[in-house]
Amino acid sequence: MRIKAWVASESPSRLTHPDLDILASVTRAIHYECPMGIEYHSISSGRTVREIVPFALIDNGLRWHVRAFDRKSQEFRDFVITRIKRPVVRKGQPVAPHEMNDQDIQWTRIVELELVPHPDQPRPEITEMDYDMRGGVLHMKLRAATAGYILRKWSVDCSPDHNLRGPEYRLWLRNHLAIYGVRSAVLAPGYRSPDQHRLEAETD
Repeated sequence: MRIKAWVASESPSRLTHPDLDILASVTRAIHYECPMGIEYHSISSGRTVREIVPFALIDNGLRWHVRAFDRKSQEFRDFVITRIKRPVVRKGQPVAPHEMNDQDIQWTRIVELELVPHPDQPRPEITEMDYDMRGGVLHMKLRAATAGYILRKWSVDCSPDHNLRGPEYRLWLRNHLAIYGVRSAVLAPGYRSPDQHRLEAETD
């Protein structure tokens, strides 16, 4: 028997859905704290065979990633779940201390952000209401590894002089230097590191 909803509602659908078998293999490797072999497809490198040590899943609102130590590059990286093929969980295989998540600086680093109504948008009091701000500021604490994803999802203007235009930019990152050294900051709208600013000024 069909049950009628009390209140009509609608939520945006996802454009991508991860393969549940692959997702299950990833979660098993995380649970057993062991490496896994994968075939990975990236835009820059194409198809590669890698061995990773996964430790966390990340939902950036658009797609799922797994945070892992990559033995090929010897770095901690994010891998898109839909780009992983032929996973093999290597249960019982040892993991080195430098491959553990407590060695991932971007994962353990917490950045404190101050989001304010965009100075170039009208009616800042409405933005304060929408985001439940206190004193005109929304304070957020995020992992450095995920900060760029979230700032992009929320369309936060991360330029130092709030120069992004468009109705989607309701928020401005007032303390943009807080994400200096954050690798995911390349995804943050309008963000330029102080080094980039200095180089641009020298070439003007």
